Amino acid sequence: MKLPDDTDLVTRFKDGDLSAFEQVVLKYQDRIYTLCRYMLYNAEDAPDAAQDVFLKAYGGLKAYRPDASLYTWLYRITVNTCLDYGKKSRPEHCADTSAFDNLASSQPSPERLYQSKETGRLIEGCLRKLPGKLRAAIVLKEIEGLSYEEIAHALGTSVGTVKSRISRAREEMRRRLQKDA
Repeated sequence: MKLPDDTDLVTRFKDGDLSAFEQVVLKYQDRIYTLCRYMLYNAEDAPDAAQDVFLKAYGGLKAYRPDASLYTWLYRITVNTCLDYGKKSRPEHCADTSAFDNLASSQPSPERLYQSKETGRLIEGCLRKLPGKLRAAIVLKEIEGLSYEEIAHALGTSVGTVKSRISRAREEMRRRLQKDA
């Protein structure tokens, strides 16, 4: 079953059809939850953060203007919510690395699987140590696959700033990975 397009859902919601918001949640809940997991590295906080995102979206959807896609608008809310969560508690070491456990190669070699998981853990550690704004930019680009323009809108900044943050994040990660190697 194909879900209606975002414009139709927003219009229906603004006209009082609350089931339209339910369809928005169904359409984007997995992506929002995944982004929360990558931003927070905490299986316990991610569902709460995702729920907060949709509560904020519900409260703000009537004022939403389609100058950017609904998807980008939701990502902006998600990033801001996760940055707020990160300010509340940012553990030095993360016990939950399962967000990166699926980075294993498609090759069945146990050695290769181990190397992939270890690489994932190293990358996760580097990402976790990045400042929130750098982490948000690199996650949106490299993991979520957003364009620079979409990231700029999601973060409420310019494309140049996004490129700079991604460059700084990559350099910082490269430096940390070389140091740990």
